[in-house]
Amino acid sequence: MLLDLFKEKRCFKLVCGAGNEDEKEIEKLVALYSKAGCNFFDLCAKPEIVEAAKRGLKYAGIEKDRYICVSIGISGDPHASKAEINPELCINCCNCKATCKQNAINSEEVCEVNRKRCIGCGQCIKACPQNAISRIDCAKDINEILPPLLDMGIDCVEFHIIGDNEEEIFTKWNDINNLFKGTLCISIDRSKQGDEDLVKRVKKLLECRKPYTTIIQADGIAMSGGEDNYRKTLQAVAIAEMFESAKLPAYIMVSGGTNSKTTELAKMCEVDIQALAIGSFARKIVREYIDRDDFLENEEIFNLALEKAKALVDVSLRNLK
Repeated sequence: MLLDLFKEKRCFKLVCGAGNEDEKEIEKLVALYSKAGCNFFDLCAKPEIVEAAKRGLKYAGIEKDRYICVSIGISGDPHASKAEINPELCINCCNCKATCKQNAINSEEVCEVNRKRCIGCGQCIKACPQNAISRIDCAKDINEILPPLLDMGIDCVEFHIIGDNEEEIFTKWNDINNLFKGTLCISIDRSKQGDEDLVKRVKKLLECRKPYTTIIQADGIAMSGGEDNYRKTLQAVAIAEMFESAKLPAYIMVSGGTNSKTTELAKMCEVDIQALAIGSFARKIVREYIDRDDFLENEEIFNLALEKAKALVDVSLRNLK
């Protein structure tokens, strides 16, 4: 059972990217990290992406004790958005392309966003000297997108609630609970609210849930984990400590800026967490391999990537205990 991973502190979740619609990349990532010992996968909420993940699990030959989660966001949440470049303002300096960790920018006469690969991290917006890039909201109707995914047998629904629209948050939360009776995950960070308000919001969301059937994903700084040091992961551990101190009836998983130092830092700070989710950093360390067309056919290349992925999973789970 999925929640047993949390009870036993042996859950490592790979965040493939809530907006990542690149089916081939998802298949490769899931195949690789499943083989490396990862047992929980966070995906874009689309049937073709869930199918791609299932192909990855089948390739790895390890489908038992492996679980799939889909992510859903509210309007304005970066996880539910894509970048868009205004061609009239773009000067083709390619700063956006250079900064994009997802390789989601194509450049010819002007730069264009490959929306299948874009995960809404916003790094290209910060890099653009012309203010030519904006975010496009891609939040969808839960009652439309969730039923087909539930029919596919997913194990968890993750709800990103970064934003100020309380009415939308609780309306969508009720919709999710009405549609799905399994494990739910609440993903939240400090970018929009102070600590006291965050705890109050999560506490209210948990009122309709049985104790310990919900995961709180404590995001330090969402989609920021490109570097491997204590400073980068500090906020993730800090927000996890905030929710631990609140003593809510839910499991705590850290994310947002996470890397190979995260569980070690939590242990040093005596912050009790039950699981770890890594996205940007986990994808970065194997990027040179999974971008190859022959990744799943070339045993030597696959094993080189596997060595790096397994080292990350092993050190993370070792320090989680």
